[in-house]
Amino acid sequence: MPVEIPTDLPAELVPFAWLLGEWQGDGFVGYGDSEQRPFRQHVQFAHSGLPFLEYRAESHLVDQDGKPERLITVEHGFWQLARPQRSGDSGPGLMPGAPEPEITTADQVEALRLPGGGFPLVATFSRPGGVSELYVGEIDGPRIQMGTDAVVRAEGAKEHTASTRMFGLVNGDLFWAWDMAAEGRSLSTHASAELKRI
Repeated sequence: MPVEIPTDLPAELVPFAWLLGEWQGDGFVGYGDSEQRPFRQHVQFAHSGLPFLEYRAESHLVDQDGKPERLITVEHGFWQLARPQRSGDSGPGLMPGAPEPEITTADQVEALRLPGGGFPLVATFSRPGGVSELYVGEIDGPRIQMGTDAVVRAEGAKEHTASTRMFGLVNGDLFWAWDMAAEGRSLSTHASAELKRI
């Protein structure tokens, strides 16, 4: 299925174009000795004209009939190609960047490509409960693999030390899997889902 690339999409986001839009589907969540439970997730990937994707995911447990029972959590995040920030990029804080993006052409994006063929990426995820994750990884066509470079926890937050996530587009559907190290355990299966574009 061909991927539509919006005309206003920043050049740096073209590798992410297959993610844009809204997705919804079902999966299973559990960890360690906890029973695997079915859940439903709604995910949005959007852009604001700046060189990053805005990510929002809302997940609900579902009953045996597939009806939503209760909200598990909401995640927010930002995804972008990993590169050194330039003087024309926005930040730190609210410092505005140049009126035009720093990278505007396909050749400039191609210069960021890794020897293996993909592009380096960086992503941040935040959830209620005082936990934020910084991921680094690679986007290679319709496939993303990433692992935490850091997990930041507020005092009193539940213990969580590392995660890996994988996303892939298969026959037009978005599959993802999340392994987590928490509660004194090493990386192990936590959640996965299959989402359809809506």
